[in-house]
Amino acid sequence: MTETGPNSSPLNVRAMAPLAQKNLSAMAWAYYDSGADDEITLRENEAAWGRASLHYRVMADVENRSATTRVLGHELSCPIMTAPTAFHGLAHEAGELATATATHDAGTAMILSSLSTTNVEEVTACSNGPVFFQLYLYRDREVSRDLIHRVEEAGCKAIVLTVDAPMLGNRERDVHGQFSLPENLKICNLKADEPLSFSSRGGSGLAEFFQDHLDPGLKWEHLDWMRSITDLPIVLKGICRADDAKQAVTSGVDALVVSNHGGRQLDTSPATFDVLPRVCDAVEDECEVWVDGGIRRGTDVIKALAAGATATLIGRPILWGLGYNGQDGVAEVWSMMQRELDLGMALCGCRDVSQITRDLLSG
Repeated sequence: MTETGPNSSPLNVRAMAPLAQKNLSAMAWAYYDSGADDEITLRENEAAWGRASLHYRVMADVENRSATTRVLGHELSCPIMTAPTAFHGLAHEAGELATATATHDAGTAMILSSLSTTNVEEVTACSNGPVFFQLYLYRDREVSRDLIHRVEEAGCKAIVLTVDAPMLGNRERDVHGQFSLPENLKICNLKADEPLSFSSRGGSGLAEFFQDHLDPGLKWEHLDWMRSITDLPIVLKGICRADDAKQAVTSGVDALVVSNHGGRQLDTSPATFDVLPRVCDAVEDECEVWVDGGIRRGTDVIKALAAGATATLIGRPILWGLGYNGQDGVAEVWSMMQRELDLGMALCGCRDVSQITRDLLSG
């Protein structure tokens, strides 16, 4: 398959990956590209979208189309958002600022990782669209409390709590490369006056950071504690079972994300597309359902919405664009994804996202 044009410019988001790799250190590329163990789930995430067929409608008058979507009350240009991914400063010196600017110029939302290399105040200050904040629960509850209050004050519009990482998955490429942050990069969002970094003690520095700082005792009751300290909407990221989805609804969350952490936590966990319909059926429209994992084409987004999702998240493609050409590269990712989504909607016979329904997957 041809993935570059006559001037070697990328024709799709996958084609940006090798171009980004040329610009990154071997350690940074391994961090972004790797999955857990044998990387089976990493591969299956992407393959599962390709196995699904779209049963398109014809003669449906698609001259005028709109992909506008509402997420947590915010109007977005399309049902695609930037997933929370760590350490954008490894990909480009402008880091999360470049990502946020390009994302909001595209008319959609960014979920900022708590492990970003740019502080949350700078990101929200440069943004003209919604910023949601991804949170891990820390062993020290005061750290979590202070961080939640800090992101509220910075203007973030929701908390996205990661629930699939009580411990860090076994990412062997990180261990082999002894992943650590370069001296010029810090984790800026834990303490405003004391940015953190980490180095490797012989394995993955990130695994050591998780072990030292994050709480493996996360349980459903902690949502009550979170609600007692914030009025922001709460989203759970990392759901892959229908019963957990039902429990999330019972717990009163505003949205959930069907996610396996990009195949970076439990290898051989199911591909997100394979569990998405069951999760959507389980919540019965009681909360929004978002999904990530292996989404590389506009048609993947259509399949996600047809299965019942409200919106999708893309992570690695954003990092590829950032590594390839900074803010302009991320903007190019958004242009590609939105163009493919619009074309796919037209070819499926859908004028707007409300017409992307389950029958497109079954005929």
